[in-house]
Amino acid sequence: MKFKTLVALALLASSSFAMANTIKGVNYLSPYCGCCKEWVKHMEENGFELEQAYEKNMTPIKIKLGIHPEYASCHTAQIQGYTFEGHIPAEDIKRFLEAKPKRMIGLAVAGMPMGSPGMDYNETKHPYEVLAFDENGKTMVWARHNQ
Repeated sequence: MKFKTLVALALLASSSFAMANTIKGVNYLSPYCGCCKEWVKHMEENGFELEQAYEKNMTPIKIKLGIHPEYASCHTAQIQGYTFEGHIPAEDIKRFLEAKPKRMIGLAVAGMPMGSPGMDYNETKHPYEVLAFDENGKTMVWARHNQ
């Protein structure tokens, strides 16, 4: 086989592998929110492909997906049947999807903490928690960051 053919086959194989490992989902966000778009970039850099669903009123979506006001944020994603609220690091979502914890229907980062993915500002990093939540709104700490 010629060298060019081998290179082409190697590139095809690696791109097929990357596509097979892509985690797909939908992210609901306001068309006016810049930090939401930055979070999506973070997710894409970590192997996710999120369709963007722009909504002017996010409240009905959050209610439908079980997001309680005390852990609400600006955007809400649906990935593999789970709900992910706010600026959650991609590695926490991957760990959740691998573990598939019983009872829990998703993860949330309340508010918009500085230093979380998409909320980068200079070197400012506020401590925050990623909460796992169930359909009744009960939560447990899934991860802590910037402690």
